[in-house]
Amino acid sequence: MAAVLLDLDGTLADTAADLAHALNRLRDEQGMAPLAVSELRPYVPQGARGMLACALDIGPQDADYARLRDRFLTIYAESCARQATVFDGFEDVLDQLRGRGLRIGIVTNKLERFATPLLRALGVWPDADCLITPDLLRLPKPDPEGVLLACERLGVAPAASVFVGDDPRDIAAGQAAGTRTVVAGYGYIAPGEDVTRWGADACIDSPADLLALCRDWGA
Repeated sequence: MAAVLLDLDGTLADTAADLAHALNRLRDEQGMAPLAVSELRPYVPQGARGMLACALDIGPQDADYARLRDRFLTIYAESCARQATVFDGFEDVLDQLRGRGLRIGIVTNKLERFATPLLRALGVWPDADCLITPDLLRLPKPDPEGVLLACERLGVAPAASVFVGDDPRDIAAGQAAGTRTVVAGYGYIAPGEDVTRWGADACIDSPADLLALCRDWGA
């Protein structure tokens, strides 16, 4: 084991409240009542498209989609670190992984203009050796390009790395790149979803579980 690669939303950081805040402001502008964070939470891994489908029942085929998506992203940019937090215990996990000599990378489908300010506000940015966002890639996850680029920048082999995420696309990207894969079972997973069907090497119930798992794999 030489590196741990992490998804951002729902794996490293709990960002659902700020995304819900932006969506509910958008709903208010449309004359609609707010939705509970718990209702929107499972849609976070699907990005703006999935969250707008849940909150406004619209998609790219609708005439107003682009305008409403851009408005949602503008609102979110103003408050992307308003309530976001690192999942409980992850600061210590990062410290211990670094203490074992492991490199840390973040591979996210969140655009750089949101990811960097968020990580800086959370105080996590200095603990990440590399940040890979869709701005750097031709294709986002589940394509393996981002995971492979992270391994290249960290100077590690994919086979000596593990990718942790809370969405099937994370697991698919890691598998295609040749890393071990771990499901963040505490993340934004829809109720009733059977994560064993994703084919990951392991599933963890808390960030702290990652330490024992990496130790078992030689880190």
